[in-house]
Amino acid sequence: MTLPIEKHPCFNDASRHTFGRIHLPVAPKCNIQCNYCNRKFDCLNENRPGVTSRVLSPHQALHYLDRVLELSPNITVVGIAGPGDPFANPEETIETLRLVREKYPDMLLCVATNGLNVLPFIEELAELRVSHVTITINAVDPEIGAEIYAWVRHGKKVYRDANAAKLLLDNQLDAVKKLKEHGVAAKVNSIIIPGINDRHIIEVAKTVSELGADIFNGLAYYRTEETVFENIPEPHPELVTAIQKEAAKYLPQMKHCARCRADAIGIIGQENNDEIMKQLKEAAKLPKKPSENRPYVAVASMEGVLINQHLGEADRFLVYAMEKDGNQPALVESRPAPPAGGGTMRWEAVASLLLDCRALLVNGAGESPKKVLSENGLHIYTLEGLIEEGVTGVFTGKDMSRMTRISQMHACKTSCSGTGSRCG
Repeated sequence: MTLPIEKHPCFNDASRHTFGRIHLPVAPKCNIQCNYCNRKFDCLNENRPGVTSRVLSPHQALHYLDRVLELSPNITVVGIAGPGDPFANPEETIETLRLVREKYPDMLLCVATNGLNVLPFIEELAELRVSHVTITINAVDPEIGAEIYAWVRHGKKVYRDANAAKLLLDNQLDAVKKLKEHGVAAKVNSIIIPGINDRHIIEVAKTVSELGADIFNGLAYYRTEETVFENIPEPHPELVTAIQKEAAKYLPQMKHCARCRADAIGIIGQENNDEIMKQLKEAAKLPKKPSENRPYVAVASMEGVLINQHLGEADRFLVYAMEKDGNQPALVESRPAPPAGGGTMRWEAVASLLLDCRALLVNGAGESPKKVLSENGLHIYTLEGLIEEGVTGVFTGKDMSRMTRISQMHACKTSCSGTGSRCG
């Protein structure tokens, strides 16, 4: 496999001001607990692994990537780095990589993992032309590792202390070796934790260099509240520089690491902008799975031109498909809505009535019907404007933010109770 490292901003310092990367946050679960990690908090001004504003499904992630590439065409790398571990979520990770590879055959793909469970998937990563893998190895001595990891879950069993650290280490070292056997570039991250492993980092670099690792990243640990290590100060920059200089005797060094978020995007070191965060949040609202078996979109409308009817008031649903040329929505039929009343039962009936519809466009809806319909695979869009524009937006994935309703007040000027009883 040819390794186009010159376009990977994490592996090549010269490219980091020109080429950007995007991390797709599709892996929420983790299989180890590090004593420096807390994934509960999300501050957009905070750069650290394990942080994301939203978790996406693979298909939501592909939609998000489509939108982002329109805004940031300099993206050359798609990575998966959490917010948990990619291979504690192997199905989501592999599916996402496969979807991206199919649609963007020239895109660089990479993953960042703790290395516990990547071994069974290395052949598949190579087949997908994942060119770069980062493994975080904080110790090559299980006794030191035992101070860093609270537990390791492998299969259905949880390990602790030195046994956990040794299990993790054995899998990490085997993974580095196997990655190189399959022609995949391997970067090793090692987090410098004062008083814990700061005197041990050079041994990590030496060990992984002997296994064929390509680049080493000795990076300062990030002090995070409500963790075991919350009272340990971050290492002084001079200590980090000294460790990197010594580790450089064994491997080339990455010195520009920004301790990226699991939803990081763009040039390394730049914060995610508001428009990108908006696209991430919009993608998270989309159905988690594709809707090939749901060829229609339903609309609540009073006259058949505008999306101007509240879900609770609808006595019929207009059902649309896209014409064969894909440029124009066409009305298929009008379906009578179930009788008012009945609460949840009414919304279950609506879900059954619209079983072949991927989305329902309304002017307002209560939380109860939205929950029931969403659980039945029907995505609710609360919009106002032309039916044609809304239906086309659903089918093509175009931005409909300007059609989004700010208020969801009922026609009687009160919020919908979601009882299925229409207005009043």
